[in-house]
Amino acid sequence: MHINIRQASQGLIVLCFLSLAACASKEMILETRLAEVPVGVDLTGFWRVLDNPDALRFTGIENVQDLTKTKELKDRSKHQKILSSSSARVFLEFGESLKITQTEYSLFISYDRSIVEEYTFGENRLVSIGPIEAQRVSGWQDNKFVVYTLGASGTILFETWYLANDDQILVRDIRIAKGDTEIYRHNQFFEPQ
Repeated sequence: MHINIRQASQGLIVLCFLSLAACASKEMILETRLAEVPVGVDLTGFWRVLDNPDALRFTGIENVQDLTKTKELKDRSKHQKILSSSSARVFLEFGESLKITQTEYSLFISYDRSIVEEYTFGENRLVSIGPIEAQRVSGWQDNKFVVYTLGASGTILFETWYLANDDQILVRDIRIAKGDTEIYRHNQFFEPQ
């Protein structure tokens, strides 16, 4: 058997390029979350933003602070630039009052009686707002409802909703990350209306 060194080296080069291309084009994929609602968990209700979230420090709820105030993100202009360039941020809604309706299969969240978001438990689908598309998964992780939205740039919006303080406080943990770098974090706390 005769091996042509030139052909072998060309084959090795092609194999290296294919390996690099495979690594570079490796897409991030979000894992589907559970569709079954945990026993006894119901987020249904009318909720309003808690006026004094500092009071929560004494109830055992951790991570009350907004990450934008920490020293890791001292450069606020850089933080705002990163956040504004994230396509995932267009899927982020805020409101002072919420109406949450939980069914066997879905969660409906109405923000300030104007914007309604619907999440199907166990969904894994493409969502869009205008020309911006993202992959979204939603469902249950332990006793928490999670929504993960992955933008085309690789930025992920993580939202986690759960009840705390004997079900008297609704907590919303919001994070935006690009790769292994968390670029935004904010906790919202709601009390029954």
